[in-house]
Amino acid sequence: MCKIMEDMRNEAARDKLKEKAILMLKNGKISLDEIPIFFSELSNEEMEEVKAKVMQLV
Repeated sequence: MCKIMEDMRNEAARDKLKEKAILMLKNGKISLDEIPIFFSELSNEEMEEVKAKVMQLV
């Protein structure tokens, strides 16, 4: 049960991090190239997901 709760917490934290990256990109605070610098905790797959979401907004 503890493992499930930990996984859920980690997933929520990663989702929050992705949303923060999207918001910063959307507001022009960082560029697409800066995602790996400021959000190194995200996997390559997650970074691509963020980029795709931002591209949909443009």
